[in-house]
Amino acid sequence: MKTTFSICAIALACSAIPAMSQQSNVQDTSSAASAPGRADMSRAVRANATVTDIDKATRTVTLKGPEGKEFTVVAGPEVRNFDQIKVGSEVVVNFQQALALELKKGGGAPREIVESSKASQANPGAQPGAAAARTITAMADVTALDPATQVVTLRGPKRTVDLRVPDPKQFKMIAVGDQVQVTYTEAVAVSVEPKTK
Repeated sequence: MKTTFSICAIALACSAIPAMSQQSNVQDTSSAASAPGRADMSRAVRANATVTDIDKATRTVTLKGPEGKEFTVVAGPEVRNFDQIKVGSEVVVNFQQALALELKKGGGAPREIVESSKASQANPGAQPGAAAARTITAMADVTALDPATQVVTLRGPKRTVDLRVPDPKQFKMIAVGDQVQVTYTEAVAVSVEPKTK
């Protein structure tokens, strides 16, 4: 399987966050940076929603976003103090994503994917909430270069992708036999906060 991506396309794909992020009254910040042999992109979104309905039997909570659209979420067992959630409670969602590409000259590391995750939850008696983070790191071999299009072919542990490198200086640093380490991180935190007047 072979697919084609540009760095911008990867950044947009990694930015596919809940529909709330497209609404007004949502704080949404993005950044991108590069250094020789490295590119970093990140996005952070903070949005408020209001609890409009609660089904305690199924732990389903209906939320209304900033634009008035309603959606439901299931508060899993990691959400402690569920009984404190009330209709009218203000829920704050913070979502962060980051993507880093780093050139490893000479290669030699095994092509592999390593995934890690961690979660935290509110203390007993505190306001309900939960947070989770996931990091995926993959190592890929540079197997081909196309100077005419500035496309690098990367063979990872599961598939091969073509990655367009728009910066000519960055492209010139890459050689067949090098490796690229890709690190993707996403984190989400949900907390119930007193409704502001």
